[in-house]
Amino acid sequence: MVTLSHLSVHDTDGGFPLLPEAASLTPVTYKQPVVTKTDSSEYFLSRGVNLVFSLVLLIGCYSAILIPVYFPSDQDPKDLVLLNQSASLLSGPCEPCWCLNHLKPLSCSAGLLDIPVFVQHDRPVPWDLPPPLGLQGSEEHLALALASLPQPGLPPSLRRDGSCRRCVVVGNGGVLHGSHLGSHIDQYDIIIRLNNAPVPGFERDVGSRTTIRLIYPEGAPRSANEYKKTAMVALVVFKSLDLDWLTSVITKQPLSFWSKMWFWREVVDDIPLRPDNFRILHPQIIQKTGKVLQKYAQKQGNMVPTLGVSAVVMALQLCDQVSLAGFGYDMQHPKARLHYYETLRMDAMKAQVLHDVSAEKLFLRDLVAAEAVTDLTGAL
Repeated sequence: MVTLSHLSVHDTDGGFPLLPEAASLTPVTYKQPVVTKTDSSEYFLSRGVNLVFSLVLLIGCYSAILIPVYFPSDQDPKDLVLLNQSASLLSGPCEPCWCLNHLKPLSCSAGLLDIPVFVQHDRPVPWDLPPPLGLQGSEEHLALALASLPQPGLPPSLRRDGSCRRCVVVGNGGVLHGSHLGSHIDQYDIIIRLNNAPVPGFERDVGSRTTIRLIYPEGAPRSANEYKKTAMVALVVFKSLDLDWLTSVITKQPLSFWSKMWFWREVVDDIPLRPDNFRILHPQIIQKTGKVLQKYAQKQGNMVPTLGVSAVVMALQLCDQVSLAGFGYDMQHPKARLHYYETLRMDAMKAQVLHDVSAEKLFLRDLVAAEAVTDLTGAL
């Protein structure tokens, strides 16, 4: 029988121990295999680390389940960023006079302030330009239209009474298609829409409420459903006959067949709203917007702005904070969707010659860069 007091087995090349040293071995009678014991702490995490790992795994599983519920799986990652931006904007407090304070650094700011929004009885104006930049030559038509309006001026609900208000101008751009911004848009105090852009059937992307819908007769929605959640319709006058049409709609006295012949498109005879729900947009909105756009245009002259950019300038007069959704024509992609509600493509814009959309885009980009307005859909 042999008893060892010290044992160490080394690698002959490197001198490193192959087996741990043992202080002593218990004498044995028979040969037994040497079993090396390893501390279990080398293979198992501590209790604290294990708890953290379990929590991270649990949160990850819940996120994988819940995120698709709030954000549909067919959305582009860019859309998710825009949704988060919109939610962040609405979750914060409304900032009084935000637009006015951020307009000041712009060279065109003087032309964008203190513009009357609607035509009123008690503010006669010497019109020096014909429609749409003025009402010269349409004075009699205007008088009849104003006589049919119970409250032609700014209604109490839109007056600056010290409360902070947020506006969103909803454009008709194809970028709204699939945006899922509808629930966000409905949270704004004032929602402005343009012409016959439909709401029913598109609520998920564009919301369901309308505070002001800017129209001209040929662009008025034909379906009565479009006016169900509409607080106000504001006429943009492009010709004297537009005022006659408004008088006809309010008084329910149809236009003559001869008058209807002068519209370039068939117009509606009835809009299911009360007389006090109608207004006439002040031509100075169009005129001063056009003057600002001349600074961005390559050709000079009387600029006729689109209803979209005119609505933005109108919103600057009404609200402390203004957001845009559905703005921006992507002329670099002619096959992109032009409007959110139809399959017409972007190359159709090349056929129009009345508006300078390039100048308007530069102007709106300046407003966004100055943080005077916020672009919710990111197409500018």
